Amino acid sequence: MKNMNTRQKEILYLLLSEPDDYLVVQDFADRVQCSEKTIRNDLKAIEDYLNEHSHAQLIRKPGLGVFLHIDEQERTWLSQQLHTEHFYSRQRTDEERMLHIAYDLLMNLKPVSAKEIAAQHFVNRSSIKKDLCAVEEWLKRFDLTLVSRQRLGLKVDGNEKNKRKALARISDLIDNTEFTSQFIKSKFLSHEVDFVAKEIKSLQKEHSLYFTDETFESLLLHTLFMIRRIKMKQPISISPRELAAVKKKKEYQWTFACLQRLEPVFAIRFPEEEAVYLTLHILGGKVRYPLQKEENLENAVLPKVVMHLINRVSELKMLDFHKDQDLINGLNIHLNTVLQRLSYDLSVSNPMLNDIKKMYPYLFHLIIDVLEDINQTFDLHIPEEEAAYLTLHFQAAIERLHHSSDTHKKAIIVCHMGIGMSQLLRTKIERKCHQIAVMACIAKADLKDFIKQHEDIDLVISTIALENITIPYIVVSPLLEPSDEKELLAFVHQLDKPQRQKQKTFQMLNNTTPFLVFLQQEAEHRYKVIEQLATALFEKGYVEKEYAVHAVMREKMAATNIGAGIAIPHANAKYIKQSAIAIATLKEPLDWGNEKVSLVFMLAVKHEDQNMTKQLFRELSYLSEQPAFVQKLTKETNVMTFLSYLDY
Repeated sequence: MKNMNTRQKEILYLLLSEPDDYLVVQDFADRVQCSEKTIRNDLKAIEDYLNEHSHAQLIRKPGLGVFLHIDEQERTWLSQQLHTEHFYSRQRTDEERMLHIAYDLLMNLKPVSAKEIAAQHFVNRSSIKKDLCAVEEWLKRFDLTLVSRQRLGLKVDGNEKNKRKALARISDLIDNTEFTSQFIKSKFLSHEVDFVAKEIKSLQKEHSLYFTDETFESLLLHTLFMIRRIKMKQPISISPRELAAVKKKKEYQWTFACLQRLEPVFAIRFPEEEAVYLTLHILGGKVRYPLQKEENLENAVLPKVVMHLINRVSELKMLDFHKDQDLINGLNIHLNTVLQRLSYDLSVSNPMLNDIKKMYPYLFHLIIDVLEDINQTFDLHIPEEEAAYLTLHFQAAIERLHHSSDTHKKAIIVCHMGIGMSQLLRTKIERKCHQIAVMACIAKADLKDFIKQHEDIDLVISTIALENITIPYIVVSPLLEPSDEKELLAFVHQLDKPQRQKQKTFQMLNNTTPFLVFLQQEAEHRYKVIEQLATALFEKGYVEKEYAVHAVMREKMAATNIGAGIAIPHANAKYIKQSAIAIATLKEPLDWGNEKVSLVFMLAVKHEDQNMTKQLFRELSYLSEQPAFVQKLTKETNVMTFLSYLDY
């Protein structure tokens, strides 16, 4: 809806609210309190929006007025969009402000006072103080410090490489990659952005590079930041060893030639350190198509890591993934770039991290445990963002194992999130929608050419909005959430999938006792809660003494919150004597990863109890979708009553 202002959205809402009736321009003018001329201009903007994003038609008849011709399904969708925009408008304003503050602090060479920031954003000092605390915490992730100098103001301290890392990951602050991208581009002239994008596309085409849309966007922003920082006389520093190693690579020559074409446009000279810096990001970029064999083998550790991962996940899931060539290829492609990024100290962003953790908690945490072992064995540090991407690869493989259907509707998927996400989306769609056969997963940039070459495509399923497309298309979440499934099934005229059976009993009751339940606990930090529950399990003989230490170490690697105020801390199964669950509710919600948690289940489950584990995660998944029930549990003060709630 970003093509329309607030008043235009209100007018469209009025049109949607008055089906089968003409409204005169004067009616709109009276309702939104502006002139008829303004309304006519607004109607033109609405018409442009509808032409681009909808099949609805705005019909104007002299003497009668204006009428919106639209089918019921689309009327419902547009109404929901407008409602959502209204609901989040205040939150979006707060997010925009935090984004502005972080960006300005990182880009400013001189200190700026909190008073100046408050005046700039028309809010009081206490609101700005809250924003600054959030920004300060976020900066720590990049080894940057927000320093307050008396009578001068605030300034970000740290090296240039870390400042650029933070600028590139600024979307993490507000969890909206697309908006952040537009915000950063707005800091440059549109022809400058277009020229840089054109050169990166030329680089791709000339050297047959197949970046994901996400990586392309990242390279564009890195290049724009580079240009701005060079002009500000803030150069990057690269070690002589790294400089020498990267300059030998063919990608360096490609990057250097690309930057030379940018020099006259921006009236700057790119030092070789900057060319090396951008080359590192190209080497660490995610690609959509398989690499050549010799490129795969460039990193000697890669096949060992891939095999270790497949072996352990196969063992723990009791499924054989060794024959799934799509999985093996996908892991090779993905982990190749992961190892590149790690060796060049490049950070990775995963905008879907929290959604993946909530949708696939069991598989995500299983992969985190496997990665802990891989990190120790191969002296690596693969972060939880990558664990989430790997979860998608294995989830897609699981979907393929269960996939069996006759398909006849030809579809293509346009996915901007890379090969793991697109493969998962593909297998989920084909399993959930038996009428659909997915012909290919492509990038938005390839859509027009693909459609020309394949005229028999029936529909397009996209994770992003598309423009000027004649084939029917639908936008879904990359994770194909239940609401997306429903819309997609309706879109291809299928019956709704059977409703999930209501949860009746909780098997977790079989694995806990009143002596392992602690209600209304007060704690300063989540590690204290973990230590308390682990100690209780140790004292009752369920786990080894080391379990507590390893549970905290595991939590430091990746927070175990799964949404809806629930967390599931645990440690390596080798420290478990007998499977059990310890439970705590918190008097006041605690910060746990990126959310507040009130209900904690410490899972001490032996590997051989696989069926129990799967059932537990089904129950936890059910709980995470029942906020009222979770609240009921967290408010309870009597242990036996608490346990009775889980037995109904």
